[in-house]
Amino acid sequence: MAVIPTITTSRLVLRPHHVDDFDAYEALWANPDVLRYIGAPPSSRQVTWARLLRTTGHWHHLGFGFLAIEEKETGRFIGEGGFQEVRRDMTPSIEGTLETGWLLSPDSHGKGYALEAMTALIEWAETKFPLMPMTAIIDPDNGPSLKLAAKLGFVESARTNLNGEIIILSRMGTRPA
Repeated sequence: MAVIPTITTSRLVLRPHHVDDFDAYEALWANPDVLRYIGAPPSSRQVTWARLLRTTGHWHHLGFGFLAIEEKETGRFIGEGGFQEVRRDMTPSIEGTLETGWLLSPDSHGKGYALEAMTALIEWAETKFPLMPMTAIIDPDNGPSLKLAAKLGFVESARTNLNGEIIILSRMGTRPA
């Protein structure tokens, strides 16, 4: 089984999810404001529990996954970020890429936490998986995430439909999807 890393930045701790995170994780995935651009309804308790357990499965089987994001100063769980392989039924396919994503609680928006977390996670991935391209999928109306993706080096490579229109982005400096 892959060792799930803990990455520390100046203000954040990116760490494996814990069962103790469940209440905060459930609140995050049930919040309609958080999910507005994800194309999914608020998650039930059961679906959120399965999602929490799936995070470990990614690490076990693929050697990468999402990490919990907590504020270093308070120890408060504020979201998650990382990489996944979802094998989505869409064209063009992004299978075989590090699909990059992030999700933070609304009270953590606008503080630069997502940029700080994702910069550290991308640096980690470039070391561990240097030949894998990185992609992201973002709703075209999600201006803040598109702006963040651009800061992280992602550029639009395609548009498609996945529960609504999405933009597929590929990260500059990695092999295209």
